[in-house]
Amino acid sequence: MRRVALILLLLTAAIAAGWWFDAPERLGWMETNQHQILYGNVDIRQVSLGFRVSGRIAELLVDEGDAVKAGDVLARLDAEPLKQALDAAKAEADAHRAALAKLKTGARKGEIAQAQATYEERLAELEHAKLAHERAERLRPAGTISQAELDQASATRTAAVARAASAREALALLEEGSRPEDITAAEAQLAAAEAKAASARIAFEDAALLAPSDGIVLSRVRETGAIVSPADTVYVLSLTKPVWVRAYVPETDLGRVHPGMEVAVTSDTSPERPYRGTVGFISPVAEFTPKSVETPELRTDLVYRLRIVVNEPGPDLRQGMPVTIHLQPKEEASR
Repeated sequence: MRRVALILLLLTAAIAAGWWFDAPERLGWMETNQHQILYGNVDIRQVSLGFRVSGRIAELLVDEGDAVKAGDVLARLDAEPLKQALDAAKAEADAHRAALAKLKTGARKGEIAQAQATYEERLAELEHAKLAHERAERLRPAGTISQAELDQASATRTAAVARAASAREALALLEEGSRPEDITAAEAQLAAAEAKAASARIAFEDAALLAPSDGIVLSRVRETGAIVSPADTVYVLSLTKPVWVRAYVPETDLGRVHPGMEVAVTSDTSPERPYRGTVGFISPVAEFTPKSVETPELRTDLVYRLRIVVNEPGPDLRQGMPVTIHLQPKEEASR
């Protein structure tokens, strides 16, 4: 019985020792030839591309698997409705621009001369009405004219005075020019029209879908003739750069890694051709071991996420690919 208990005790100790020495490797960290090694996965960003305006797709210029450069045209909408809206907005802005110029320029010399002539004509009418009224006042006591005729002459004189005053004010307004308030209002209307025209121009230019950066077309979601809105995805693009490697380091080894640290990244496909990388981000927040490296024994262990930027990535590094990260030993890193 004692022999059985001793054997069980030795087996338990052996299993515990094996777990202890194997734990770093299962977590993604080990040391080989004095170099620290991490295991991670390639992380490449993807972008869902769509038009910023609504419309009907006129043509799709690339397909799945095509490599594109930043600025390449990927698709186009039927731009005729957008062009018509742009033309209308430009015409409206031109009309407001002309109205503002008219206010700033003021009345033409011919208009002022015409108003001057009208004023002089009204003065002549007023003078005639005054003479007629004076004549009627002299004739009324003798009974030559009736009281009604005298009243009519008085009313005519009063009307002539009002017409002369109106003509004088009209001439003064033309000579003075536009009010500052009217010019300010016209400038505001012109600014609104120009903004509307600029928005229409942007919408017209957005009829072409451009690649935001270099990448590979993963998915072609829409086809020619489809009606799309700004919320619809037309293409899914996998960016060529940047390429990151996502890895995790346990809390006990966190001091061995620091931002800016140079590393080498190798893949199972070409382990003899390492890529140079730099540790660009270390998460300030601890988290539980992710399922990609989780074992029942390590579910409660805390790790920190690393982001390693690959300087010159090659086409063999693909999304989710497992890679090996080789870190410099402490004495080399300190040189």
